[in-house]
Parts: sequence; structure tokens; C-alpha cells
Amino acid sequence: MAAAADDDLANAQGLTRRLAQTHYENFSVVSLLLPRHLRQDFSNVYAFCRVADDLGDETGDPAESLRLLADFRAQTLECFAGRAKTPVFVALAQTIARHQLPPQPFLDLIDAFEQDQRVLRYQTYEQLLDYCRRSANPVGRLVLHLCGYRDEQRQKLSDQTCTALQLANFWQDVRRDVLDRGRIYLPRESMDRFGVTEDQILRGECDDHFRALLRFEVDRTAELFDRGAALLPLLRPSVRMQVALFGKGGRAVLSAIRRQNYDTLSRRPRLSKWQKGELVFSTLAAFAGRLLSGGLALRSEGLALRGGGRR
Repeated sequence: MAAAADDDLANAQGLTRRLAQTHYENFSVVSLLLPRHLRQDFSNVYAFCRVADDLGDETGDPAESLRLLADFRAQTLECFAGRAKTPVFVALAQTIARHQLPPQPFLDLIDAFEQDQRVLRYQTYEQLLDYCRRSANPVGRLVLHLCGYRDEQRQKLSDQTCTALQLANFWQDVRRDVLDRGRIYLPRESMDRFGVTEDQILRGECDDHFRALLRFEVDRTAELFDRGAALLPLLRPSVRMQVALFGKGGRAVLSAIRRQNYDTLSRRPRLSKWQKGELVFSTLAAFAGRLLSGGLALRSEGLALRGGGRR
């Protein structure tokens, strides 16, 4: 009986690792930068997010998505009550217990995916930020929990980066979102300000008005990344590199949009495999440089102190 349960857990964990390794676009959520002892837990949380997202986006039927998400919510509550049944929840239950994860971030994510079935337009930037509060920020807060941080200061800084990541994805996918899902995340107030219409977006017509609109949104998204970067010095070096990679990936998307002169209607900006690899390498190089400079500084300080003693 125990052997069967162990097999079920091993199979479930294998499934979540495969989801984490294969279902991502801009960069891997579980990279070699992440400490080995956290990789399975990151995979388990990511698998939950991936499945919930797919239930919202891949059915093609809002009513069916809402039914499936309601069932997924019920499974989530069952998991927290100690009754995990499906493979994703069998794996996730171990992570919940190990790190004492709260249920609210998971429920907030489901709520956001349900909102996607009901809300296809946003009038104001504040409304969009409220959506991001549930669609993106819970992921960062869960990551902090996995890394052993529960304080409000770090969570609020994480929110800045997670909201920025969500917005960067929106500006990357303007055309795909409207054609495939009928959604426009660009706030109506911003569209009106720059003279951009829904018909223009549906036609895929990029002009100076659209470029000015997207430049405005990209610039204020970059400011969110800047504010969120204050989180990095507050993290242990062992997890800082992986968290830094999240922000670098989002900034790289913004750079790709800029290189296309803000035209995300004609062609979707993407990161190549080489660019993704360069992100990891640059993160490693920057971290190694800080370790080296810190080590040299400490060595110099030690020499100075010993020199002072000889005097």
C-alpha cells in the first residue's frame, strides 16, 4: 500500500516536472539557477498555474471554462483539506505541507482565470492592475513562500515585478489575444488618449498612434520592473539568481517590443533560444562578479586590519 502511494507521488512529481520544462514561452520557470532542493516545489506550483491557465484559455468555450475552473477550485479546497486526488494536486500537497503555503494565492489565480471568461475589456489602468493582483502577483508571493519569506515588504516588491511580467506579456500578445480570445487588455483610457480604436487593433493596423500607445505602456511597465528590482538585495544569494531571471526575462520582452518599433500587431515579438540562454549566462556572470568583488573587498579589509595590528 505504501509502495503504491510512493509510486503515485513519484508519477505525479514527474508530471509536474515535465509541465515546468515544456510549457513555457519566454523563459523557464525552473532553471539551473534554482537550488536543487526547491526545483520540485517550483514545478508543483507551476503545474497548478499551468493547468488552471489552460482551463481558462484552451477550451474555446467560456461557459465550459467556468465549469472546469469551478471544479478546479473545489479540487484545490479538497487538496488543502488533505484529500488530494489528481496527480497535480498529489504533487502539490507535498509542497503545501512542506512550506505551509496558504490557500488564498491559489484561489486568487483561479478567480483571475474566471474573470477572463467574463471580462474582455478594461476601461482603466487601475482595473487592469486589479486583474494583475490576482492573475500574476499570487505567483510571486508563492515563490517567496517557497524561498522562506512571508513578510509584507518583500511581497509588495514582488508584486511590482509580477504585475510588470503580466503587462509585458499583454503588450507582447496584443494581436493574438484579440484574435484568439477576443480580449483587449490595453486600457480604454490609454487607447482614447492616443487615438487608437478597437477596429484598428482587429485589423492589425499599426500606425504612429498605436506605436505611441504601446511606447507609453512599455515605459510604465519598465518602471514597475525598476521598482521591483529592490527585492533582489533582500533575498538570499541561493535564490536571488532565479528571481533575478524572472525580471530579466520580462525586460527582454520589452526590449524585443522596442526593437520592433512597438509594432506587436504585425508580428509577435519573441525571445530566441540564444536570447534565453544569454539571460541565464548574464545572470550567472553578474552574480559571480558580485561574489568576486565582495570577496576581494573582504580580503582587502582583512589585510588592512592585519596591517593595522602590525603598526
